[in-house]
Amino acid sequence: MPVFRPPLHIRTSALRIRLGPLWCVALLSVTPALAGTSAALRAAEPATPVPAAAAPLLPAPAPAKPLELPTDIDRARAIWQQANERVAAFPRGHIDIIRWEAQNPAGAPAADEPASTAPALDAAEALRLSMRHRPALFAHAGMNEPERAEVQRAYVGHAQAVHTAWIEAVTARHSLRLMSDALSASDTGVALGQRMVLAGNWSQAKLLREQVQQAADHQAAARALQAKTSADEQLLRLLGQWDGTTSAPLLQRLPQTLPALPAQVTPGQGLSPAEIEAAVLNSHPTLSWQLTEARRQIATVSPGRLAAWADAVDQALGTTPTAGQPSPWSAPQINNLPLLRDHALERAVRAESSLLQAATERRSMAREAWAHLQAQHASARHAQDVIGPLQATLEQETLLRYNGMLQSTWDLLAQARERLGSLDAAHQARRDFWLAHTAWQTLLAGGDYQGPGTSSAPSGGASTAPKGH
Repeated sequence: MPVFRPPLHIRTSALRIRLGPLWCVALLSVTPALAGTSAALRAAEPATPVPAAAAPLLPAPAPAKPLELPTDIDRARAIWQQANERVAAFPRGHIDIIRWEAQNPAGAPAADEPASTAPALDAAEALRLSMRHRPALFAHAGMNEPERAEVQRAYVGHAQAVHTAWIEAVTARHSLRLMSDALSASDTGVALGQRMVLAGNWSQAKLLREQVQQAADHQAAARALQAKTSADEQLLRLLGQWDGTTSAPLLQRLPQTLPALPAQVTPGQGLSPAEIEAAVLNSHPTLSWQLTEARRQIATVSPGRLAAWADAVDQALGTTPTAGQPSPWSAPQINNLPLLRDHALERAVRAESSLLQAATERRSMAREAWAHLQAQHASARHAQDVIGPLQATLEQETLLRYNGMLQSTWDLLAQARERLGSLDAAHQARRDFWLAHTAWQTLLAGGDYQGPGTSSAPSGGASTAPKGH
């Protein structure tokens, strides 16, 4: 962390007069260099040249319309004979024709995008990159405990945001590849269907069903592409990457898939499930201070006054109207003025109430986060170890039946699309696990837990402490 020192002032007026022009020259010479090296200055300058923003788009599908069938009987017979001859030339029939034509296009094949040779951009590296221009998230010498606690909570929140964005970006890129493969299978089915219609072996209705499936897969691929773009941009914002020329190579360093699932999920190094609540309480940066303050305030009040306050609360709650009576939602009322005017009692009750609310929330967060992490791990393992192998076996069985001419090419393509869908579902389940793991690590580091369905409204309510007069 760089040390910022106050500028050195020269008190001699004559020396200041003589050095004035030199300082002006130095400033004039340093300012252009600063503008050329500071990323912030170049990012905020509208005149900074950047490449044109052009998101990759999926090819637009051709409009579905009935094929023009040959009206001449000789032409129709020739098309039928040519189709059968081409099928006979390949051992696996129509699907091998499509694959051969894809591998032998009429024009020159497009060059593949070169793969990045740089190290993979993992979540830890992404967090390091994001911290380069966030000096407020660095602790430094001279900070008191409250300041350090504030920096720690801010850093934990930022680290969770970066890890979440990294997980979403990797997941979105993986889903786009699977949806593109599913669209390719649908394109193959439509291309084969068109040939079947031209050969007179299919009706237009069968072809239209394949085109409907192709359109649905195209929409799914388009949504996956948009999700990938949004996830990439969210990650780039957190990394402080504004230049498109450096952003694209950085995104190419993202791994192909998320990390593998652990065999078992554990609370943490040296922690047992029975110790998770204590660990979460200890990690909170201000809870120990609240505990000390509550002890100090309660010690200033006699046990008799605390018991009197508890009796007054019980009496007020006992007279609260119940359902069916007038004004069932009226707040309970305490009429003991000597208790309400006891400021020491007020401070003690406030401190005790705040401490109880904070401790209750932390313990509840620990139980919920740990249960959610276990549930997501079990779901992801089931999708990976049960559903995935079942889909792979079913696809192999379909392939065997296809080779035995017991199922058609379109059955094989439909099964391939189904397997791709199961792969995407398994990767989404893995994503949910790593998001739950990130939330658990955030809680252990002193942050708050935002579980599924958690309201964004601030926690806490009205204090139960007496109001002084």
